[in-house]
Amino acid sequence: MVAADLEGPYEPAVSRADLGLRVHWCVLPFRVLLVLASHRGIQMYESDGSTMVYWHALDSGDATPVQAVFARGIAASGHFICVGTWSGRVLVFDIPAKGPNIVLSEELAGHQTPITDIATEPAQGQDCVADMVTADDSGLLCVWQSGPEFTLLTRIPGFGVPCPSVQLWQGIIAAGYGNGQVHLYEATTGNLHVQINAHARAISALDLAPEVGKLLSAAEDTFVHIWKLSRSPESSYIEAAPLL
Repeated sequence: MVAADLEGPYEPAVSRADLGLRVHWCVLPFRVLLVLASHRGIQMYESDGSTMVYWHALDSGDATPVQAVFARGIAASGHFICVGTWSGRVLVFDIPAKGPNIVLSEELAGHQTPITDIATEPAQGQDCVADMVTADDSGLLCVWQSGPEFTLLTRIPGFGVPCPSVQLWQGIIAAGYGNGQVHLYEATTGNLHVQINAHARAISALDLAPEVGKLLSAAEDTFVHIWKLSRSPESSYIEAAPLL
């Protein structure tokens, strides 16, 4: 059992769900960490949950009295763990092979509104590979190449609708939006290939089965849909076929 540190003051107008407790297993090449993100900070535990190896308190910084301070969006990329924040910055933590000597190595500044989600996939040693995408409350997507220093490759503009969930698969970005649409983009260029009117209400989550390329979307309309992602062998164009 892991006890999350959720004590402390918060704005009465902001619900706990908005501040959010996010929990994610981060599978690194050499260890697995359990990461918790909340309005207080970021906690990292050993895989069995018995020992907290790192605690990062959130700095309210330039937050106004009416702004909620929180961390949201967690993903592992190589030997780094990335966590999004209320300010739009993404904190990059360098994780050692063992022990608690975790270092905040970088802060990525590609967003102006709170991070909603982060997705990664293995780069597999290729050059100029887009292996991480971050999303925010305005719908903006930032595509990154991970490494000792993360590089911003492209921005995919938002259109005033939040992007609560994003996935990355074989160079394809799947983004779920607050208007119920799912968009499929080419990660390296940011080009939109497919726009799906998937749900009648806001997308709440996307999930992906990477071995078979199946994408699951869940929304506030209470429906769950499954889509089969693929690329045309002739044109390499991205395609999506409904399965459920």
